Amino acid sequence: MQSLWSGYGEIARYLSPRHNSTFIVKHISPPLESVHPRGWNTQTGHQRKLQSYQIEANFYRNYAALTDDYWVVPKLLADFSENQQQLLILQDLDQAGFSLRKNKASMLDVMLGIKWLAYFHARFLQQDCSDLWPIGTYWYLATRQEELKVMEAGKLKEAAQVFDSALNNARFQTLVHGDAKLANFCFPDDQDLGRLAAVDFQYVGKGVGVKDLVYFLGACLNQDDLVKHEKTVLDEYFLQFNKALHHYQIQVDFNDLEQEWRKLYPIAWADFYRFLLGWNPGHYKINPYMQKQTDFALASI
Repeated sequence: MQSLWSGYGEIARYLSPRHNSTFIVKHISPPLESVHPRGWNTQTGHQRKLQSYQIEANFYRNYAALTDDYWVVPKLLADFSENQQQLLILQDLDQAGFSLRKNKASMLDVMLGIKWLAYFHARFLQQDCSDLWPIGTYWYLATRQEELKVMEAGKLKEAAQVFDSALNNARFQTLVHGDAKLANFCFPDDQDLGRLAAVDFQYVGKGVGVKDLVYFLGACLNQDDLVKHEKTVLDEYFLQFNKALHHYQIQVDFNDLEQEWRKLYPIAWADFYRFLLGWNPGHYKINPYMQKQTDFALASI
C-alpha cells in the first residue's frame, strides 16, 4: 500500500483465504542507511523513529481496545518484534467500512475529525500512560534541538522553551494522537454514520488537546478558512469534548479546562511554527494565520 517514512519499511494488505478476509501488516525494517526526504539523517532521528514504532505497538496493545464508535482505531490482531524488525498485524479498516481517504476536507469532514479528537482526548483525560511518549507529537522541543539550532534568531526562537513549558506543564493533560493530519483519518463508506477512524499512532503521548486540534486544522483548512471558521471549530471542539466527558462519566471542572486550553491555542500554533521554521521554513502550512497566532502567543508571555 505504501512505504514508511524515510524507507523504514512498508504497509501492505494481505488476504487470508481461511478467514475470507483481509488484514494490514505494518512491517518496520530500518534501512542500513537512512534517506530522509529533507536531509535530516541523524542518529537522533533514527532512534526517535525506532522508539516511535515501539510506542505505536504499545498503544495498539494496551489502549486500542478501549475504542468505541466515537473514536475508531484498527484492532491489533498480532505483533512480533526481533532486533529492529517489527510486525504489526492490524484490522483492515477498509473491510470495516472506512474505505474513503481524502486529500481535501469539507467542513463536514473537519467537524468529524474534531469530534474524533474530542472524544479521544476526553477518554484519556488525566490518565497515566507511562508506556507511551512522555510528551506527545513528533515536533516537541526536547526531540527537535537540531531544528531549533538552525532557526533564524528572533523572538520565536527565544520563546521556544517558554511555549514548550506552558504546553507541557498545563494543569489538564490527556493523550494526543501526535500526527493528526487528514491522511491519517479513514472516512466511512456511509457518510451518514457520522463516524471516523484513525491510524498511525507513532507519536501518541501526553499533551493538551489543542496541540492535536491545531495540527489537524492546519492540515485541513487554508488561510482564509482558518480565519473564517476559527470560532466555529473551537466552539465545536469544546462542545464535543463536554459531551464526551458526560459520555465517559469523567468528573472534571470543564470550565477551567476550556479556559486553560483556549489560552494555549495560540501557543500550540506558535510551537508548531517553531518546528517548521527549523525543519522546513518554506513549508506550505506556514501562512499569515499561523503567524498571527504566534504574535498572540508572544504577546501573552
